[in-house]
Amino acid sequence: MQREEAYKLLTEHLKTENLINHSLAVEAVMRRLAKHFGEDDEKWGLAGLLHDIDYDRTKDDPKRHSMVGADMLAEKGLPEDVVYAIRVHNEIHGLPLKSLMDKALYATDPLTGFIVAAALVKPEKKLEVVDVKSLKKKFKDKAFARGASREQMKSCENLGLSLEEFLGLGLEAMQGIAQEMGL
Repeated sequence: MQREEAYKLLTEHLKTENLINHSLAVEAVMRRLAKHFGEDDEKWGLAGLLHDIDYDRTKDDPKRHSMVGADMLAEKGLPEDVVYAIRVHNEIHGLPLKSLMDKALYATDPLTGFIVAAALVKPEKKLEVVDVKSLKKKFKDKAFARGASREQMKSCENLGLSLEEFLGLGLEAMQGIAQEMGL
């Protein structure tokens, strides 16, 4: 599946601008991480873009989230490793994170919301004014962006990245699409 087709499919299934922006942010970070690790950025980008494709259908039933989407994407012919990464990003299923892509998607999912929250508390409400130092400070404040799992983000260490490196790569990727996200 090409990116254009994937985006069309995403917007057919997700109707909320915030969810679409979240998907774009996860795609950007996954592409950046793929480049960092010398992996296939198209494949990793698809995993990021489509990881929450079933959210509008499953938001009230977390046990179905990611399973419905993964099954749908398998039927569409997406590569098995992309489908598996999407399936396992929801920790409720207890499935093992096997590949680098699995681990990256799992850590990246909450990271993007955390970075967006850091931008929105700035007077400018822009990603360009966010830096890694401020992200590290906000990370320590458990009351800030409470829904962004610190434990999940810290799993970046399973990728061989320090939290600071992970925050930097994520921020860089999201700043690259800030205009598209309206931030």
